[in-house]
Amino acid sequence: MHSALAVEHGVNLKPYNTFALPCMAHTLVRIHSEADVRRVVDDPELGRAPKFILGGGSNLILTQDIKPVVLKVEVPGLRLLATRDDAWIVEAGAGERWHDLVSWCMDEGLPGLENMALIPGTVGAAPVQNIGAYGIELKDRFESLDAVDLMTGRTITLDGAQCRFDYRDSLFKQALAGKTVITRVRLRLPRPWQPMLGYAELERKVAETGITAPSARQIFDWVVAVRRAKLPDPAAIGNAGSFFKNPVVTPEQCRDIIQRDPEIVHYPMPDGNFKLAAGWMIDACGWKGKTVGQAGVYEKQALVLVNRGDARGAEVVTLARAIQESVYGRFGIRLEPEPVVI
Repeated sequence: MHSALAVEHGVNLKPYNTFALPCMAHTLVRIHSEADVRRVVDDPELGRAPKFILGGGSNLILTQDIKPVVLKVEVPGLRLLATRDDAWIVEAGAGERWHDLVSWCMDEGLPGLENMALIPGTVGAAPVQNIGAYGIELKDRFESLDAVDLMTGRTITLDGAQCRFDYRDSLFKQALAGKTVITRVRLRLPRPWQPMLGYAELERKVAETGITAPSARQIFDWVVAVRRAKLPDPAAIGNAGSFFKNPVVTPEQCRDIIQRDPEIVHYPMPDGNFKLAAGWMIDACGWKGKTVGQAGVYEKQALVLVNRGDARGAEVVTLARAIQESVYGRFGIRLEPEPVVI
């Protein structure tokens, strides 16, 4: 069975997670197609073993070696599937880098993903997290996806409602966690295209440049510039992007906090609740630039934790817990980490 599968043993996952944390995978299988997933399911040894699905590793804090079989998703492919009156439908293999898909869409004249430029990770991981940035979430552009069931080897196709998208959440973090491998994702890019500019940093760019009707490419360039200024490049400094979710509070909670801290950055949500800026709270507690062991808080953005050299997962977790404690002590808010801690 193994002949057709790329199976490796004793693989250090340091190059495969953006935080560059050392951790050994006992067994790693590279998945290039749905057929590869089925081969794993049918294999007498691999089929029965617990599985760990690895995409771009941009949302992981690895604190220990991984005994389950690591399925490293590398399914390729980018294509325009259909041009409808109301939308373009684009399909991407789960192993493609998300930013490569966004760039490809720009080059092909298929606007609609530009606000989500430069989000780290793979296409297959995008629905798991329901990634989002600058006013758009994946669910706003989602058509459907294919996934292979790790028990039966059958391919299932799910639409947006079935994926149960929520803020940085989906069915794949809940009922289907670790039970399916996403292989292909289809996105729906609405026609005619309309710019999404209702975000402070983009409004600032419009004001600075005087470009009131920017093209999709212009927005893409702005988003890339804003993200590069705020977030470290994982190729240069190990990190997992935003480390904590922005907490959502009731209007009453928000009022209480504003009375104590009038400066706190907060955004109204469509449902009447408020989203608080976790980075602002961490900064207010004096964490920016601080270090625990080899793990630190990024100087330019307190929401980002970084690897200052040879950090280990345990140091990152220790730092994150210390930040959570001090934010809770001051604001009475418990910050939730965005990355998955293994």
